[in-house]
Order: sequence, then structure tokens, then C-alpha cells
Amino acid sequence: MSLSDDGGYGDNRGPETGQTRTRLPDSGGDGYGSGRRPRAGVSSRNLVTAVGIVVLLIAAIAFANRTDTTPSGSSDSPASPHTQPTAPTGTKPVTGKNGTIASGFAKSEQGAQSAAANYAVALNSSGMYESDQRDAIVDAVYPPSAAAARKESLRKSYTDPKFLAGAGLKADGSPPSGTTFVSRAIPVGTKTVQFKGNTAKVAVWYSLLFGVAGQGSQNPVTENWYTSTMQLQWVNGDWKVADVQQKTGPAPIGSDQTAATAGDLSKAVQGFGGFTYAR
Repeated sequence: MSLSDDGGYGDNRGPETGQTRTRLPDSGGDGYGSGRRPRAGVSSRNLVTAVGIVVLLIAAIAFANRTDTTPSGSSDSPASPHTQPTAPTGTKPVTGKNGTIASGFAKSEQGAQSAAANYAVALNSSGMYESDQRDAIVDAVYPPSAAAARKESLRKSYTDPKFLAGAGLKADGSPPSGTTFVSRAIPVGTKTVQFKGNTAKVAVWYSLLFGVAGQGSQNPVTENWYTSTMQLQWVNGDWKVADVQQKTGPAPIGSDQTAATAGDLSKAVQGFGGFTYAR
């Protein structure tokens, strides 16, 4: 069925002649030919619209799934000048060790921070309460010019009966029989206060486990927080301690964890070796 010449539905014959009239699709003078073209135009526009929507959807999906390739440390996103995170930089900060203490730190801010963190661990270790170990620590941490005087000063402090009794130790520096003496520093972070040429000033924030673990201990192991600020000097290719100033805190609020029994804590201290190298 098709539209007739008079606008109604018919069989394509004229009203009286019975002749068949053919309408060419590209005829410009026939009203019906020109009347059918807008239908083709609408279809074309619909197709273009549909393609456009598909393109926009693809673009939206690509944008949503795009990967940010800008490095986090690029110059486009400069780090805040007020923060100095203790994080690896790709540069190896130490090349050797002096006894149980790391040595050969890089002559850089990272190297100075690494040295200060390691020295904080050593100077707060239980080895400081034993004569031979204390002398070895002093030789590793302090410059040769100051080591001798520092050994004598520390010897007087660490052999003082009152000092030892306050730590829960016997007069010879040993813990009561059946107990374990604990003095272990855990650095939390470091900060360069000043760095210039052959000198550096670095602050180390750390937690310190200190006390005597074991049944009947009068000085149970507790956790304390300190900040040690070290003045460092570059001596013979390494950082050495020229001066140390310590202050308490900042300390966080204590948690509600159940404290370990004396036996469990002793086993933990003996079973988990302390870190001898930080950062």
C-alpha cells in the first residue's frame, strides 16, 4: 500500500485515466519526492546523535579510568616545607658497621638523620651498663678526640650504686637472678634541625622500653618517650656525636592493651633482637 496522488491511500492509479504514475526518488519537481527527503534527513541526524553519544561515553570512561603518571615527588606537587618524613630516598645511607653499630653514613641530611637514629639506639641500649660494651659504643659514636673523656664521664655515671639501684640492677650492673634487664630504644622519626657543611643538628623522637622483666621485679618494664637532639660533626669520613640533649616526650595516650606477664615479656625480649640499624 502506498500514498495516492490525491493524498489518500490507493493503488497509484490516477482518478480517471487508469495510467500508472512513477515517482523517481530524486525528482525535484514532484511534491511527494521533496516530501520524503526530510525523513532521510531525520534518520541521518539521529545516526549522528547516536554516534556522538557513543563517543562521549567512550571519552567519559577513558577519563574515569585514566592513570595519573605524575610522580608523587615531582616539582608539580612540592612537598610542604614543614614536613620531613623519615623515608627512603634511593640513596644508600650507610656502607658498613663498627662492631654492632652502623658506620660510613653519607654526608647528607639523610646520612645525618640515619646516624642520629642509630646512635640513639646505641646510647640507650643495655650495653651501656656493661663496661666493655659501653667503651665500644663510645668509640663508635664519638670522635677520637672526645672518646677518652666521654668514657670516664660515663663510667662514673654507670657505676654509681644509687643510679644502678634506681634502674633495678645490682651494684655490678647485672639484674637480679632470674630476671632480664631491658633498655631498648625504638626511633619513631628524625628531623634535621640544621645542616651546614661538616656539621648537622638532628632531633630523634623515640620510645624507650626500660626496666627489669621477671618474677618479683621491683622495676617492671615501662614505656617512656623522649626526644634527643644531637649535634653531629663530620670526622674522618663519618658522622660523630659532639653533643646530645635529651628531653621527655612527646608521649601519646596509653592504650588499653593488657600488659604482658613478666614471663612473657622476658621471653619476648630474649627472643626478639633489638634493631642495630635504623633507616
